[in-house]
Amino acid sequence: MRNEETIKKIAEEFFERATFAVDVSVKNTEDANYLIKAKTDDPKMLIGQNGQVLAEIQKLLRALVKKDMPEGTYIELDINDYKEKKSEYLRETAKETADEVSLTGKEKSLSPMSSYERRIIHMELSARTDVVTESRGEDPDRRIVVKPA
Repeated sequence: MRNEETIKKIAEEFFERATFAVDVSVKNTEDANYLIKAKTDDPKMLIGQNGQVLAEIQKLLRALVKKDMPEGTYIELDINDYKEKKSEYLRETAKETADEVSLTGKEKSLSPMSSYERRIIHMELSARTDVVTESRGEDPDRRIVVKPA
């Protein structure tokens, strides 16, 4: 059985046992990285506030997949394109904030974010020469500060 099929079977069983009606597809994104896309009519229950439930489900699925897949296999879960939409929003926020900081010359602090979300901001602004980013604080209040270069 191919890796995508194995991961899909594990994910489908997981959601079925949890009594959630979910359509699952799996895509190989690179090497041993796989994206599980789940579609459901009631995404709020599976995503939770700020994606916290989604993150916990992803941890559980990773543990289940780890038992049946080769070492180094990495999975990511997205439910109803929540992460994709969130990434787009964060990239846009990063650009707007960087433009503001560049224009005003004053640093700006963003609201607290998960490490996954902070990484998106750092990556988005890494090529800019007019601003720099740094993470400050302790989880769960860790945030990004955008400063003039």
